[in-house]
Amino acid sequence: MNLKILATSLLILGGLLISRSAESQSMLVDTVNLPPKYEMRGVWVSTVVNLDWPSKKGLSVEQQKSEFLKIAMSQKALGINALFVQVRPAGDAFYPSQYDPWSEYLTGKQGQAPEPFYDPLKFMIEETHKLGMEFHAWINPYRMVFDINRSSVAENHITRQHPEWFVTYGKQKIFNPGIPEAVKYLRGVVSDIINRYDVDGIHMDDYFYPYPEHGAFHDEDAFRKYGNGKSLADWRRSNCNELVKTIHDAINEYNPMVKFGISPFGIYQNKTSATPDGSNTSGTQAYSDLYADVLLWLKEGWIDYVTPQLYWEVGNRRADYAALINWWPYHTFGKHLYIGEGIYRADEGPVSAAWRDKSEFPRHIQLERSFDGKVQGQVLFTSKNILHNPNGWADSLVENYYRKPAIVPPMSWINDVAPDAPETWAEIKNNDLIVNANLLKSQNKEDLKGFVYYFAINPGRIGISPDFIASPINNFSNYTVPLATIPFGCSQFYIGVTSLDRENNESEISNLIVCTRVGNGWKVKMGY
Repeated sequence: MNLKILATSLLILGGLLISRSAESQSMLVDTVNLPPKYEMRGVWVSTVVNLDWPSKKGLSVEQQKSEFLKIAMSQKALGINALFVQVRPAGDAFYPSQYDPWSEYLTGKQGQAPEPFYDPLKFMIEETHKLGMEFHAWINPYRMVFDINRSSVAENHITRQHPEWFVTYGKQKIFNPGIPEAVKYLRGVVSDIINRYDVDGIHMDDYFYPYPEHGAFHDEDAFRKYGNGKSLADWRRSNCNELVKTIHDAINEYNPMVKFGISPFGIYQNKTSATPDGSNTSGTQAYSDLYADVLLWLKEGWIDYVTPQLYWEVGNRRADYAALINWWPYHTFGKHLYIGEGIYRADEGPVSAAWRDKSEFPRHIQLERSFDGKVQGQVLFTSKNILHNPNGWADSLVENYYRKPAIVPPMSWINDVAPDAPETWAEIKNNDLIVNANLLKSQNKEDLKGFVYYFAINPGRIGISPDFIASPINNFSNYTVPLATIPFGCSQFYIGVTSLDRENNESEISNLIVCTRVGNGWKVKMGY
């Protein structure tokens, strides 16, 4: 792990981040290029074939937990505020499920529970939330056996019980999207997760109908039975539409505060005479090749955000990142747009000259932030790739683009009611300023994420600029300012606190706490 990242991790986890804020604000601050206060900064944590976690099959429970904690803390140190963790990679589960057997990527054998027993999903959610990050449960709906030649497949796996429901394509077994049983089964999977687990979101990636790499996809029987006069292409799209709508409806029924988002292939449609509203690209298309009508899902409000996988460089001949980043912000129908960033392109296999260019990924972030809020953030693929620090990009996040914490953007269509501001008080003990906040008696802790602490020299701007965020979410705990770290030239500073609810709506700022240097010490005053 990069030493700069580790050092920053220790600062954050030790509660010392505010000292850096104090030092920076005793000097002139570059407020022109401040990172946005509200921004999705996510990362995908892949479990399929042990890409990110666990590092290999069959690790002990303690090793699994230790590895995940290291990932979560390292990502927190980078400035990440949401983990998208693959909990159902291929008809298997990283949690006890009545639908799918335990994943082989966890224990080494599909259907075998961890020993001693624990629930990895519950553990990961709790630890992620402790660090003030969101947890999105990433599932692959249709992929049911990753490799028919190598994958461990349990005796009670649904592909063994109902082989007629599945299509073998290449080396994989895929749920036939055209049969009613697929939608019913997958609705049950998602309903089970949101009923039993405190997830912030349900996330699906680009795997709908398979990429057309192995000839025809043999769903002829289902088409004859259920096609209902549609063309094959329209029927396939309608099957995916039905799945997405069904998942949306299930979430609304059981927990409407859970977000639902999809990360499709980055090209919706190429621009042609027949599709004049497409992007200036010439690659595979989500709409016609994978039968994923993402714009319909956005227009109908079935998904809350879209994360197109723009895994190309600026200037790519067939899929220019610049062309796509100029297309997607105008096709979201008011929902959130997070850009999927292919960090792996600079970290794996033969790396092209474009991805050896240190300015490539920073250029992407600059472009994303140039659309006046129409792009609400990015999600990085994958966790291990960014932690390898290719081209110094992890350092660049810490030192520049993510140098200030960000709050995940709220979604007004889910909830737009801000919570009440907390009650605050403070005391000086052992040369530390200890700031405390309490919920009002009328507030339910289960409805809130925690507190956001702000630090400023000038009280007139506190809480307005992202430069003053000292800690994005502090999980209802107190906040400590080591007074010895405050620069001598700073004679007074202010602390304010807000409450943040589960949907990232923020309260008004509390009465300010004023800390004033008096001789060699400090005094604190409440209620400015």
